[in-house]
Amino acid sequence: MPREYPRKLRIGELLQRELAELILREVKDPRVQRVTVTAVDVAPDLSHARALISVLGAEAPQPEVVQALNHAAGFLRHELGRRLKLRSIPELRFSYDETLDRAARLEALIARANAPAQGDDKPS
Repeated sequence: MPREYPRKLRIGELLQRELAELILREVKDPRVQRVTVTAVDVAPDLSHARALISVLGAEAPQPEVVQALNHAAGFLRHELGRRLKLRSIPELRFSYDETLDRAARLEALIARANAPAQGDDKPS
């Protein structure tokens, strides 16, 4: 298991907070609405960062949202450079976080498994 470095984790959390703020307030693309930054994974050498996003209420298809954010990655990196006191800002890549979708599917499967069978509700 790779070792997690405290500085790497702190920078990831800082980037997550700042990206969430920038996406909310500065990105004007209509495809990017109700986006939540769920996590930011920073490379050990701090040169690259992968931001995981989720879209609240799946109105826009996720590939379009990810594409729009990857298109705006240069702008977001520049704004992060203006806001943060870091020697270098990592290159940004955005990916869709499927954790919430998987959790919803598992919940539905569990609910279906726990639901009484249609023939079981007759009194004995």
